[in-house]
Amino acid sequence: MENFLSSDAIRTLFSQAMSAMYQQEVPQYGALTQLVSAVNERTLEATPALKDRLAAADELARLSVERHGAIRVGTAAELSLLREMFAVMGMEPVGYYDLSQAGVPVHSTAFRPVSEAALRRNPFRVFTSLLRPELIDDPALHARAMAILDARDIFTPGCRRLIRRHQEQGGLNARDAAAFVSEALETFRWHAQTTVDSTTYHALSQQHRLIADVVCFRGCHINHLTPRTLDIDRVQALMPSRGIEPKVLIEGPPRRQVPILLRQTSFKALEEAVHFSDGTPGTHTARFGEIEQRGAALTPAGRALYDRLLAAAGSGSDNAQHQQRLSEVFRDFPDDEETLREHQLAWFRYRLTERGEQQPPRAGESVSALLQAGRLQAEPIVYEDFLPVSAAGIFQSNLGNAVTTREAGHASQAAFEAALGASVQDEMALYAQMQQRSLIRCGIHEG
Repeated sequence: MENFLSSDAIRTLFSQAMSAMYQQEVPQYGALTQLVSAVNERTLEATPALKDRLAAADELARLSVERHGAIRVGTAAELSLLREMFAVMGMEPVGYYDLSQAGVPVHSTAFRPVSEAALRRNPFRVFTSLLRPELIDDPALHARAMAILDARDIFTPGCRRLIRRHQEQGGLNARDAAAFVSEALETFRWHAQTTVDSTTYHALSQQHRLIADVVCFRGCHINHLTPRTLDIDRVQALMPSRGIEPKVLIEGPPRRQVPILLRQTSFKALEEAVHFSDGTPGTHTARFGEIEQRGAALTPAGRALYDRLLAAAGSGSDNAQHQQRLSEVFRDFPDDEETLREHQLAWFRYRLTERGEQQPPRAGESVSALLQAGRLQAEPIVYEDFLPVSAAGIFQSNLGNAVTTREAGHASQAAFEAALGASVQDEMALYAQMQQRSLIRCGIHEG
């Protein structure tokens, strides 16, 4: 039997290759990752308890390799083949995100690993958005955009061939895996030459700059690649000292004792030279650098409370004032692990302590009693997914479009899944399964 490389190994090869490519294309990304590494190192030195906890949960090693990318595609055929490409790397579509309500004419999913073992090895994620061409108001321009998209192929023949080989054989050997990574990378490479003339580009850009970004280029160039920090406020404050201009607001929840969900910021998108098919030179703004800080995954009840408080906090034009306002409003969200667990606001992973190993749980003993007795330990499960409001905020701040809601842009998960050729997985179900499996491993069978 052929010796196939694991999907985890292929995913790591690909994420490393994409990171190297993006650093060549966007040198500021290199400066950003160096800054994040320095801040993470300092944070771990200053908080040994955090370092010990990450190490005990086997989550320290993933910190340095962790990245998420973001791409945008134009057609169902592109999205469906991307699903097959990411499957080679053990990445599955998780979650449905409707960004049209925030004025961004796309809906999205996140391709990522789903098993706990795969997430520990490399939790590489690609936030993937599909254009909603029905939001192009001009019928003639809509038809032109679809014709342009239908005429392109964002995948190399070699990539298509190796995806088929993977499906037929059930895997790829080391040589084929290396070739696959090289071929797949071409789908995400930046091309300064557009596929359209300047008139078409500007007409699409007037509809929405993201529409022009999706339609007018040969591939679905990676528009950001995001390292994970343990202290996003520190990174935001230090970015100017590295010659990096941050966006105004850090998106997501405020700084907390127990971080929740996802906080994100970025540097401003680059204005890059492009060449239109009619020979006219121009510029295009789309690609930027993003940083994220991940916290606890919230249950449906926790998420409902988060969404309500975030809406109450509103937005602002100054980060210090915005963060202060968020902190005030989020006083209503418990900020200690015990209350989050007792009120079932966050998902937890359970492990037996040394005492628990010596005195295993018996039938009828409750989780609370085992925790109190020091025989069981509970740790928040890391949020592995995304927040549509934050994603839209990042998109808008970098594309320069005013935030506007659009009546036509209601959520359409069924249409997205039809284009994808598969159902997206429910992230809440995945977290619930993680929590339940951890209890079963401890010999506890309560709900």
